[in-house]
This record gives sequence, C-alpha cells and structure tokens, in this order.
Amino acid sequence: MLLDYGKTADAQRLVRTLGAKLYCGDMQAALAAVREQFTIETLVEFLASPCRDVRKVSAMALAIAGDSTAVRALAAALHDSDDQVAAQAEQALWSIWFRSGKGAARTALACGCNHMAHRNFDTAIEKFSWSLALDGNFAEAHNQRAIAYFLQERYEEAIADCRAALQRIPEHFGAMAGMGHGHAQLGRYTEARRCYADALLIHPRLEGIQTSLGQVEQLLACGAPPSMGSKPR
Repeated sequence: MLLDYGKTADAQRLVRTLGAKLYCGDMQAALAAVREQFTIETLVEFLASPCRDVRKVSAMALAIAGDSTAVRALAAALHDSDDQVAAQAEQALWSIWFRSGKGAARTALACGCNHMAHRNFDTAIEKFSWSLALDGNFAEAHNQRAIAYFLQERYEEAIADCRAALQRIPEHFGAMAGMGHGHAQLGRYTEARRCYADALLIHPRLEGIQTSLGQVEQLLACGAPPSMGSKPR
C-alpha cells in the first residue's frame, strides 16, 4: 500500500498529537484523540509511510483503537525494516486479538488468563470454553485455551484449538507457533517444522521460533529422537 502524499500534513499531525500521549502512557487521552481526529483506515494507510516515526505511532495508535480491518496491514508491518515498528505492530495485533470478542466473551477470556497465570489450568480452560460459548468466533479464546491445554500436556487438544484460531485469523503467528510446539511434543517433527516455518513467514522476528525450527530440523536429520520441551507464548 502506498501512502497518499497529500496526507503528509495529517501524518505529521498524528505524530505531534499522539506521540507524546502514547509514549508517556496516557492511553485515555490518546484514544480520545484517535477517535476524534483519525479513522482506522487512515492509521492503516500511515503504516506505509516512508517516515519511521509515523509508522511507529500509527501502530501504537492501532494498538488502542484498531480492529480486525487493520490486521492484514499490521501483519505486513511485522516485516518492517525497523525493529521498533515491527515490535509495535506485534503489540497492536495482540491488543486487537484480545479485544476482538464480544463484551462478555472478553471478560471470560480475561478471567481465564488470570487463572492461567496462577496455574489454575482447569479453571482457565473452563473460562476460555465459556468465552467461546458466548462468541464462537473469538480466535484468541481458542489460542489461550490451546496454551492451557499445552501446559497440561494435552497436545492434541492444543493443536485443535490452534487450528481453530488460525481458521479465524490466518495471520495469528502465536497459534501457528503453538501448533508447531504441539506437533513437536508428539514427535511429529515434519509437521512441527512446517508450522514453525509458516510462523516465521508471518512474523520473521518471532522470538525463539527460529531456534525451535533449527531443533526440529536437527531431530529430523538424526532420525527423530525424543520430543522437545519448548512452550508456546
């Protein structure tokens, strides 16, 4: 996507208006400014700006105000030449994915994440399942339940939930990597290699996955000895 250079002044205004608020963490003021002065479509367009600061602030703004319409452009920004822009794009994607469900489903998801952080995995799975009962298209509820299943060593169920998340959001690099982890634990190294490679095609800077890919390639070269112990995000 090429930037309409007639909007250069708007891009500069974006940095002036939102930059300070976002950098200092004044999210409420930043959100109000975004909603008042910029559309999501404009912020997506600014992700193609030749100016690094515009791209970075646009990604930061989409983290607080973006929706599913911004996912494809943010996924493209994961390949940005600037590490900080890519990092902000990743954060924006996670933020959008976590808030993409219906209201009550988001509440159940948050509750499940809290239980998972305290290693109450059975209760976490119950909350994620309730979230999906409220909104069957909530991809992040599938992804978080996949993580809980993985941590309980229920790898087939984890893979199924990763697959469900990817059916709803093909750009979900976390679910793709998680599916790779599940296959690796089950000794399916060819499938794990494919998932890791696909995750890196979506997000080339994905932390740890290049290492995981190298490990399964070594295992395949050696005749697939015992499975690995890596964990998904």
